[in-house]
Amino acid sequence: MTKELYRRHSVLVRLTHWLGVLAVSLLLMSGLQIFNAHPALYWGQKSTFREPWLVMGMVERGGQPVGVTQIGDTVFETTGVLGYSGAAGKREPRGFPAWATVPSYRDLASGRRWHFFFAWLFVINGLVYLAWGLIGGHLRRDLLPTKDQWRPRHLWREAADHARLRFPKGEAARSYNAIQKLTYLLMILIVLPLMLLTGLSMSPGFNATAPWLIDLFGGRQSARSIHFICAGLIVLFVIVHVALVVLSGFWNNMRSMITGFYAVDTSRDRP
Repeated sequence: MTKELYRRHSVLVRLTHWLGVLAVSLLLMSGLQIFNAHPALYWGQKSTFREPWLVMGMVERGGQPVGVTQIGDTVFETTGVLGYSGAAGKREPRGFPAWATVPSYRDLASGRRWHFFFAWLFVINGLVYLAWGLIGGHLRRDLLPTKDQWRPRHLWREAADHARLRFPKGEAARSYNAIQKLTYLLMILIVLPLMLLTGLSMSPGFNATAPWLIDLFGGRQSARSIHFICAGLIVLFVIVHVALVVLSGFWNNMRSMITGFYAVDTSRDRP
């Protein structure tokens, strides 16, 4: 087996990647702290307490407290994780458990401060990444699917290979495949901007500057719901991303995002 190292990621791409990991982690955890202040979601302008589409809480069953999560008309028992959590004997009603929030104790004001600080860090970091990607050609060269990759047969084949955990080898491993490119573009161009805009629409200060934004999302509660859904999509993306990093070659992928160099098996490309 012959392996060749090639430069896959620039210094700026690596730096913004790891800053993004830090910012997103603290944003999610502080966001859950904010959510715990009222662990329910609604559609529309105002909270209609009798009609949440998602709610986490505690109920009494047989004289014992039970944590439940309700989505629409479906109720799940989630004691110990959602609705009613904590160490045995020290459980309390709360949407998400203490280990998932920043700070771990109940403090809405601190949660907001953490959230706003890392939100600005994330926005600035993202703008630097986008500017560099446009100026240096990273977005066009590495993230835009080629003409061949847009073909339905090609997309279906790549989707089937992903489902079977068949990863590209040799020369094909030097660039992202169509599934990776489309997923990254979906996150960068749709999900993350939605997170930013719905977050701004929930700010009373920003409402005074751009009152039309909250109407764009159908009201404050709709914006909060969309914000929460986008956060869930980011968590799903991270889980799948990390799983594929591990399965496709953990040390090789980590080296590329730390040193910039990725090893490719070139023996497959030789006659």
